[in-house]
Amino acid sequence: MRALPPGARAYILCAVAGGLLCAAPALTAGHNTPWGAVALLGALYAVCELVKICPFMGHRVPVGIGSFFPVVLAAVFLLPPAAAALVAVPGALAGRIEQRPAWVRRVWHAAQHALATWAAAGVYGVLRGPAALGGGTLNSAPDFPYVLAPAAASVLVFCLVLTALDCGILVTAERLPALTAWRGLPRSLAPHCVHGLAGLMMAVLWRSPYGPPAALLVLLPMYISCWIFAQYHRERAAHQATIRALVQAVDIKDRYTRGHSERVGQASTMIARELGMSEDRLEVLRFAGILHDVGKLGVPTRLLRKDGPLTPQERRVIELHPEYGHEMVRGIGFLGEAREAILHHHERIDGSGYPYGLSGPQIPEFARVVAVADAFDAMTSTRSYRRARPVEAAVRELERCAGDQFDPQMVRALVRAIERHGWHPAVTAEERHPAARGNVPPSRPEDPGATAAPERNRTGVAGTGPGDGGPA
Repeated sequence: MRALPPGARAYILCAVAGGLLCAAPALTAGHNTPWGAVALLGALYAVCELVKICPFMGHRVPVGIGSFFPVVLAAVFLLPPAAAALVAVPGALAGRIEQRPAWVRRVWHAAQHALATWAAAGVYGVLRGPAALGGGTLNSAPDFPYVLAPAAASVLVFCLVLTALDCGILVTAERLPALTAWRGLPRSLAPHCVHGLAGLMMAVLWRSPYGPPAALLVLLPMYISCWIFAQYHRERAAHQATIRALVQAVDIKDRYTRGHSERVGQASTMIARELGMSEDRLEVLRFAGILHDVGKLGVPTRLLRKDGPLTPQERRVIELHPEYGHEMVRGIGFLGEAREAILHHHERIDGSGYPYGLSGPQIPEFARVVAVADAFDAMTSTRSYRRARPVEAAVRELERCAGDQFDPQMVRALVRAIERHGWHPAVTAEERHPAARGNVPPSRPEDPGATAAPERNRTGVAGTGPGDGGPA
C-alpha cells in the first residue's frame, strides 16, 4: 500500500468506504435481508471465481478472461441493492490476482464490484424491475418483454460504474490519461450483456417452481463457453510462441541486433497507445515491430556479419530482407496489417526508401510507426562496435528527420510517450550480447542505425547493415 501514490491510496480508501456504506443497510435488523439467498449466491460467486484457478480438462482458465458476473447480476435482479452488494464481495476476494500487492488489489476489487452491483440494483429497482420479474413472489410469471428493459439498463450501469472506477485507478495509480480506460468500454459492454442475459435467466429460474437448483443449470453452458474462450487464449499463446521462435532465429543469425526486435515492438506499442489505436490493432502492431526483421533469415549470414564495407551488389541483397520477411509471414492470417509493416518499414516519407520507393500516405500506417521505433532503438542501443546515443539525442535526431525520412505524427507520438513514461526497454543488447560491454573496436565502422544525418556510412543505405533499423 505504501508503494502506491498518495492519490491512489486515497482513491482506494474512498472506494472501500463507499462499498461499506452501500452494503451496511443489509446488516441492520430492520432491513429483512434474505440471508439464505445472499449466502447461496455469494458462495456460488466465490466458487465460480475459484474454478478459474483450478484445472479443467487439464488446463487453467488464463488470466484476462475477467470475473464471472452472471451470479452477481442474478443477485442484482433478485435482491435489494444492499444485499446484492454483499453477494459481490466473496468472489472478488477469492479471484485470481497476478500482481502485487495482492491484498490491496483484492480489497479494491471487492469495493469496486460492491459499488457497481449496488448501483445496478438501484437502477433495476427504480425501473420497476422486481415487479416485472414476478412481483417479488415465487412462482410468478415474469413480464416479458418489459423485464428486459430494466435488466438491460442495470447491466449498462454495472458496466459503466466498473469502467469509471477502473479509469480512476489508472489515473491515480498509473498516471495514465483519463480516456485510456474508457476506450475499452465498447469491448467490455458485449461480454457484460451476455453475462446479464445469463443472470436474468438465473433469476427467472430461481423464481420458478423448480427454484435455485434449476438456476444453477445456467452456469454449466456459461462455464463451457469460458473453457472455449480459454482454448482461444491458448491458441493465441501458441501464435506468440511461434513469433518468438522466429525472432530468436533472427537474433542468433544477426549477433549485432540481438534484442532489437523486442524493443522495436515495445516502442511501436508506445506510439500506438499515443495514437489511440484499439487494443486489437495495438497487439498486431506489436507483432509487426517484433517481426520487422524476420526477412534477415533469407540473407546470407556472411553479409549480416561482415565488418568491412558492403559492395553495391551486397547492399541490394540485404535490401531484399523486407520482401523475404513478407513472403515468410504472408500465410499467417492473424498478423493482418503487420504483414504490410514488415514489407514497407524501410520506406521513407520522401520516397527515397525501399523496396518500392513509396512516399507519404502511400506507406501503410503500421510501417510508418515501425520505421520510427526501429530507428529510435538502433540509435539508443549499445552494440559491440558502437556505444548507444542518449535518448534525448536520439529524439532530437528523429525530430530533425521528421518530414523527410519519418512521419512527423509518429515521431511526435513517440516523443510524448517517452516524456510520459520514459524509455525502459525490457530487453537490452548488453544483456543478450556480453561483447557489447567491452571497448569499441577502432576497426569497426559506424553502425548504419546510429545516425539520421545525411552523411552516408559504410552501407550508404539506411538500416541495411548489421545495425539495421536506423536512419541514414
